[in-house]
Amino acid sequence: MTDGVVTRFAPSPTGYLHIGGARTALFNWLYARAKSGKMLLRIEDTDRERSTEPAVTAIIEGLKWLGLEADEPWVSQYERAPRHREIAEELLAKGQAYRCYATQAELEEMRERARAEKRPPRYDGRWRDRDPSEAPAGVDPVIRLKAPLDGETLVHDQVQGDIRFPNKDLDDFVLLRSDGNPTYMLAVVVDDHDMGVTHIVRGDDHLTNAARQTLIYKAMGWDVPVMAHIPLIHGPDGAKLSKRHGALGVEAYRAMGYLPVALRNYLVRLGWAHGDEEIISTEKMVEWFDLPQINKGAARFDFQKLEALNGWWIRHTDDQDLVDMLMAERDHLPNGEILKRRSDEETREKLLAAMAGLKERAKTLVELTDSATYLFADRPLALEDKAANALADGGRETISGLLPKLEAVETWDAASLEAAVRAHAEETGLKLGKLAQPLRAAATGRSVSPGVFDVLAVLGREEALARLKDQAA
Repeated sequence: MTDGVVTRFAPSPTGYLHIGGARTALFNWLYARAKSGKMLLRIEDTDRERSTEPAVTAIIEGLKWLGLEADEPWVSQYERAPRHREIAEELLAKGQAYRCYATQAELEEMRERARAEKRPPRYDGRWRDRDPSEAPAGVDPVIRLKAPLDGETLVHDQVQGDIRFPNKDLDDFVLLRSDGNPTYMLAVVVDDHDMGVTHIVRGDDHLTNAARQTLIYKAMGWDVPVMAHIPLIHGPDGAKLSKRHGALGVEAYRAMGYLPVALRNYLVRLGWAHGDEEIISTEKMVEWFDLPQINKGAARFDFQKLEALNGWWIRHTDDQDLVDMLMAERDHLPNGEILKRRSDEETREKLLAAMAGLKERAKTLVELTDSATYLFADRPLALEDKAANALADGGRETISGLLPKLEAVETWDAASLEAAVRAHAEETGLKLGKLAQPLRAAATGRSVSPGVFDVLAVLGREEALARLKDQAA
């Protein structure tokens, strides 16, 4: 099916957009793009006690940051409750549902009996064929689906294959609660139908729901969407991903300095592959992605792989694009204040000049920002311990000896500066490393930095020489 494909991402706003939800959104977005269709966003906010506005905002902002925005304005499931009730009444009129007046005490008795008999609790259908005129006074009924008593319900799944559910295990589940509120099971089906959803891509923890929802589709005479239940993400130890593994919200990955393109690349590889390709651009994902290629088995989350992938994308991103990204993300980074010490114009200018050297070692935008600290440091520089040691151990004298040679450099660029220092090394018999380390310490206040000649060149003649003189003997 390549025409008219409509997918949907349907999170509950009871918490922020977690990494598993982000992958589900990505798979929905990719499949819609691959088939020239569209992805919709529905916020499943029927749990009024747990649903929060900040969570809704975080979900929408998280998708926007990831580059996975929906193609139409988002839909609130809660606001569609009148439509859900309408369908429950329609099922009643068709004889596909019935009012159940079982009391809480009766339902508890059924559960107790099931526990005693060591079987799953099931509603016993006592109001399935009874005349509503027998209804007890003062009991508000629920509406239950009149599910088939025998046979099986078949779920055709693009990932899991055909799965058969005995109908006796599905029972007459509730569609409308006694307070008139629809259940999740009914709301999802009505919303997916009304929104024109053709493909449902979601976690495989919804598989049993798929069977029950299929019964509602059939009772209404509606087409059942194509389903794809994707495996959950596990931690490195094989257990279901949890906070102890780093199952954080998307905003936490943003704060850790991951690039959206890298996170998309990493998430798509959790459960889907195209040959041995590790580095996959979003354009290639769209070109290659298909639902049957998704693995059945759970994928394991690996922070080290994500970091390595992020480092690759940083190194291969255009310098100007990285500058723009850092400036846009600085409010979200824990060390973003570093990029606010100078005017935006000066900050951009210095970052761009230094970026080629800065990005070579950085695995995250946090590391990239940290390595740029020297650009915006005030004199005299605060020295890290290792840098102070490098200067204390004859380093200040080394700088004093180097200063005249550096002051004589006519063209202040990395190549000319390196040539001058190498010439001094030959004259004095010192190794280049012995000269570079105190130079780095004096120029940056640190023992680790981009190439020291690049650092001096980017700082400019005046600032670089001033910093060296501050630390000279």
